[in-house]
Amino acid sequence: MINVTQPSIGAEELAAVGEVFDSKWLGSGPRTQEFEEQFARFLGVPAENVLFLNSATSGLFLTVELLGIGPGDEVVLPSNGFVANANSVVDAGARPVFCDVGDDLNPRVEDVAAVLTPRTRAVVILHYGGYPGEVEKIAALCAERGVALVEDAAVSIASSVHGRMCGTFGDFGVWSLDARKVITTGDGGMLYVRDPETARRARRLAYHGLEDRSSFTTAARSPHLWWSFDIEDVGRRLIGNDITAAIGQVQLGKLAGFVARRREIARRYDAALGDVPGIRIPPPLPDGHASTHYFYWVRFDSTAIRDGVSEDLLARGIYTSYRYYPLHRVRRYGATDAVLPRTDEVSDTALLLPAHQSLLDEEVDRVAREVVRAVEARRDPAA
Repeated sequence: MINVTQPSIGAEELAAVGEVFDSKWLGSGPRTQEFEEQFARFLGVPAENVLFLNSATSGLFLTVELLGIGPGDEVVLPSNGFVANANSVVDAGARPVFCDVGDDLNPRVEDVAAVLTPRTRAVVILHYGGYPGEVEKIAALCAERGVALVEDAAVSIASSVHGRMCGTFGDFGVWSLDARKVITTGDGGMLYVRDPETARRARRLAYHGLEDRSSFTTAARSPHLWWSFDIEDVGRRLIGNDITAAIGQVQLGKLAGFVARRREIARRYDAALGDVPGIRIPPPLPDGHASTHYFYWVRFDSTAIRDGVSEDLLARGIYTSYRYYPLHRVRRYGATDAVLPRTDEVSDTALLLPAHQSLLDEEVDRVAREVVRAVEARRDPAA
């Protein structure tokens, strides 16, 4: 089976884990701190503003808590986003308000502005498939309205606009490092918090409300009763550990090569599918925008064709999917009457093709041929 996503891991990651085993320190420790520092340098932000967590979802829930969002508040987000975005809002007792998207499947500034109200506390945007979207304009709008901006950069670890990394335009940024992302730690995520004091509070909340994660640091500061502690905030345990951080350090060193390969795969699909009747490929990136090319999506003339093509490809050993199922269709979020025509159209006609860095050229070419074959058969009334 040719998969939509697939990690690229091997001997170097195993060796790094072996070093952690040899150290006899498996929890959050020196490798975790090093990984946070390296990730912060990659982003171009202070290391103390970056936290390595057990998942990006934990980062989203923590962000909502840090913002003090609760009953009576609204949070604007695109409907074609991951379920964790809406869950974090609903869990706080607030109301998710879904906005529409443009041709790149990202919300445009006018889509966000159309649903802002006096009750809006935050805007959450997803850089769909690695496309940065109108993040600069949306950030300016949020600053003008006094609304927090949260960037779900889960799949956009190397995406940028004019050299500035996605996830650093807003007040908070979250990246996913789960098993299906461009780089992986198995499970894990990074959280960026722009305000230094809020970042310090985030670090406390991510570890039970404690100021220090290890009694060794307390002992170094005070040799008397180093096991004692006090807390200001009641937190949970959301932190990463040295095992997963060691994997992440190796993966981060490979990121540039991974993204270069993904870029080549996207170009190969563009060349093979761009002029085929009945297939629409992703729009070109604007000048100054860089993408991780995490998703490569194609759109068809109808839902019937899309569904038929996906079935044909699966029968031929090619797995496809569509992410993300539109959240305004989920009854639990109470927005099934939302009018989002572009989101509905895309959700009913788009399909994600395999697009991970482990794909061989011949596999990419095979996928493209099978897509063309399936579309031609499904568009033929006699098929």
